[in-house]
Amino acid sequence: MKKQKSPWSWIPTLYFAEGLPFITATEVATVIFKNLELSNSFIAFFASMFRLPSILVKFIFGPLLDLAKTKRYWVVLLQWLMTVCFALIAFFLPATFAVKAIVALFIILALNSALHDIAADGFYMLALSTENQSFFVGIRNTFYRLANVFSQGLLVWFVGAMFEGKIFPKLKDQIQLSWAIGFGILAVFFLLISLYHTFALPKPASDKPQKVSSTTNIFADFAQTFKTFFVKKDIGLIMFFLLTYRLGEALLIPLTKPFLMDAFNKGGLALETSSIGVIYGTFGVIALLLGGILGGILISKNGLKKWLIPMALFLNIPDILYVLLAQWQPENIWYSATFVIFEQFGYGFGFTAYMLFLIRIADGQFKTAHYAFGTGIMALSMFIPGLFAGIIQERLGYTMFFILVCVSTIPGIFASFLVKRKML
Repeated sequence: MKKQKSPWSWIPTLYFAEGLPFITATEVATVIFKNLELSNSFIAFFASMFRLPSILVKFIFGPLLDLAKTKRYWVVLLQWLMTVCFALIAFFLPATFAVKAIVALFIILALNSALHDIAADGFYMLALSTENQSFFVGIRNTFYRLANVFSQGLLVWFVGAMFEGKIFPKLKDQIQLSWAIGFGILAVFFLLISLYHTFALPKPASDKPQKVSSTTNIFADFAQTFKTFFVKKDIGLIMFFLLTYRLGEALLIPLTKPFLMDAFNKGGLALETSSIGVIYGTFGVIALLLGGILGGILISKNGLKKWLIPMALFLNIPDILYVLLAQWQPENIWYSATFVIFEQFGYGFGFTAYMLFLIRIADGQFKTAHYAFGTGIMALSMFIPGLFAGIIQERLGYTMFFILVCVSTIPGIFASFLVKRKML
């Protein structure tokens, strides 16, 4: 008999590879665009557009991966395609038409990333026993977050340090070339991961394409799955909660890094790119992770009903810290760092309740598909407000914009009270 490959040999690298492209397209891209001196309306619009493939995939394209080839095939193929995307971004970054080229490539990268997420998660369930799935869930989440630290933290710090003259002085002020070098390294790194997975991923016997009798049946099954989600009890309240719980964050997230990087005379905090990598991309992400871990522990002990309201408040109330930062504009970087870390901890803590609610409403006959629909609605709740966040900020200024963010948290808090009273 063939010796079974240890899950430790592929789960950490698989979920690191799952997190890296998505975070790069949705978070690192905002730093690049700010470095290229693009407007906040442009940055927020495209930061949201890069989330659109996730919505489309969850609702439309995801089920099609089951109909052709194996999950392993799709995982490997999509990783090679994302390697090409990283390499092309590096190639086009120094060009005069860099913005148009990398916007198109980031959209392709985001689409591949969304498809890869579905294939990787499906492969995870097929390749592991139920016991191992439970055991490794924390491991996979940890390495997904480490990819976040790598891209938002280490990569952003390294590139910023290059064009700020802190390392390789000859690259000082060479912003596009520095980013090209960073993405070149990223492409080589992802190439090694893709090459490794081509040979290292196991080949479970259950990983087979689904047999479908006809195209009509495909659409009938999809329609039935879709219909059963939207006839759930209290679906109106469910939709209200899913669309408003993170409304404040949906406006805030696309503008956090531009705010931290903008000059004082533009209302920002004038932080260097390398500092963004350390504060937001490293310590902020670690705080986010710790908040999520604590939230999971508390809900497992006392239940979602007890912690829903406190978590909703923890998620939303720290947004007021950005109002204080915009009004005060401290020159001491540690004040800014402390506020950002606390806000990210609250976000991680509060987001736990949202994810547990998604799992709860997905329970039933079409659990996997309904959970995918729920996460698609979650992505939609971030996508639509983000499209207009930059335009609103440019018209109101940072202080008034962050006040509006705080006001927009009220519907989500109200929805949490309704959910606790009627559904939990």
